[in-house]
Amino acid sequence: MSSADDFESIRNYYERPVMEAVAEASPQYPNVGSALLPDVVCVALNRLPPRYIRHEVDLVFYLTERERAEMETAMAEAVSFAYEFVQARVAMRARR
Repeated sequence: MSSADDFESIRNYYERPVMEAVAEASPQYPNVGSALLPDVVCVALNRLPPRYIRHEVDLVFYLTERERAEMETAMAEAVSFAYEFVQARVAMRARR
């Protein structure tokens, strides 16, 4: 196994839960079509600090209950902001 293979296991913890949160919230934002959901994910991820992990248990093991709750709140706020941001952009384009 080369060292490049070892690096492929590294990822930002927030990627998967943000994608799931965006998909779950999509019915609340009918003006944001499915083609724009990746944009919503990108905006949300850019509002969160990166938390790099190799394995999900690595992060969960080292966090306190308070830190986990703070991360959940930050993620929910980032997803909400991202939807509102993308929705506003769609509305601006429609006015042109």
